[in-house]
Amino acid sequence: MFISKVMTKNVVTIDKDADISTAQEKLSKHGIRHLPVVNENDLLIGIVTDRDIRSALPSSQSTDKDSIAKIASSKVEEIMTRSPISISPLDTIQDALLLLQKNRFGALPVVDDQGKLIGIISTRDLLREFIEVLGLNDPGTLLCLLVEDKIGQMKKIVDAVSEEKISFGSILVSRYWEEGKRAVFPYLLTQNIGPLKTKLKNMGCSLLDPMDWYRDSHPK
Repeated sequence: MFISKVMTKNVVTIDKDADISTAQEKLSKHGIRHLPVVNENDLLIGIVTDRDIRSALPSSQSTDKDSIAKIASSKVEEIMTRSPISISPLDTIQDALLLLQKNRFGALPVVDDQGKLIGIISTRDLLREFIEVLGLNDPGTLLCLLVEDKIGQMKKIVDAVSEEKISFGSILVSRYWEEGKRAVFPYLLTQNIGPLKTKLKNMGCSLLDPMDWYRDSHPK
């Protein structure tokens, strides 16, 4: 899915000549943590975050009012990250996830070919989209199946679920540390999965607790 479909389009921005206290007020007022900095042509020139502001301001224990006032009146330009990493509206949510994870960011500005800011995508946007894609808004049950890594295994699982007249919310497949194995995560739109579990076990699938899967997914 393209970034343009999931990004926040009405972006709260700030000018580089605004003071830090104004940036702080904007973040608080809108309940956000990232403020893209743009020029008069809406070209992205920087970004300032709540962390940048906290780092710039004195400790809450400070009693030096003159120092506090001086720093608060300093310009955004002094603390912003210049030429920040951005993403294109034609990139995918997978691209955004990898960039956010690699750089440990909480959000990415979205710019067009001319560098004009047209949106922002955050981890919150991505989580919302994945919840929708995975069908997690609908009540159901998540299973974790350990199966052989070979052609036809997915079809067997889908057929078994369909025979029980159970609908899928989603299904994901992950690598597993044990050679020749894959972990399959079907999210099923039912709470009654007893008979299906028995059927899957009889087919040779190993059922794992999804909550324990990550801890079991690496060699001891």
